[in-house]
Amino acid sequence: MLYIASIIIITQFYAEFNDSIGPGTLSNFFLGKYHHPIEEERIFMFLDMKSSTTIAQNLGHLRYFEMLKEYFFDLSNAVIDYGGIIYQYAGDEMIVSWKLKDGIKNNNCIECFFAMKSLMAKQSQIYSDTFGIVPEFKAGLHIGKVTAGEIGSLKKEIIFSGDVLNVSARIQALCNQFNVDILISKNLIQELEISDLFNITSIGEHLLKGRNTSMEIFTIAKT
Repeated sequence: MLYIASIIIITQFYAEFNDSIGPGTLSNFFLGKYHHPIEEERIFMFLDMKSSTTIAQNLGHLRYFEMLKEYFFDLSNAVIDYGGIIYQYAGDEMIVSWKLKDGIKNNNCIECFFAMKSLMAKQSQIYSDTFGIVPEFKAGLHIGKVTAGEIGSLKKEIIFSGDVLNVSARIQALCNQFNVDILISKNLIQELEISDLFNITSIGEHLLKGRNTSMEIFTIAKT
């Protein structure tokens, strides 16, 4: 009985800890993959809720938090289905990441976004009935090299450091300017195998804050 109880406790701990740091990340802790900094090429998607300040004011802090929990839970299903990891939550923003090979395989990083849209559409009536609103979001995606490694002593965490994160955030910030829900860098578009299922439109070259050279950016829609 003691053995069985121990197994149950360990299993529950593993599940809760794995949930807290993200699928696939726990094994990296145990294997020591990031004990020393390494360089990786990764895709990042910065996903930001639209009109979150107004929503929070209308719902109040507690109701807004409950809505945010449901919102992140629903979006997480698509992240799992399309091989990504949730790198961070920052307020109403979710940062999703893929290793290069996982993100470009079957266009996972793009399909994940559209799966999120589909999931939220299916849940729209529930959100409307429960919270009086249906949350919407916009996203920016980019690809680049990062340095990955563990930091912290009281709270260990695997972090990614590199220009790709700043650029992804800047790209996402342009969504409002061009009234689109998704923007993607040319660097990432060139890595994907886009089929006739997608319609790609260039919004031109832009000099993003903190960069010395301009970058062509695209929006994409399913046909």
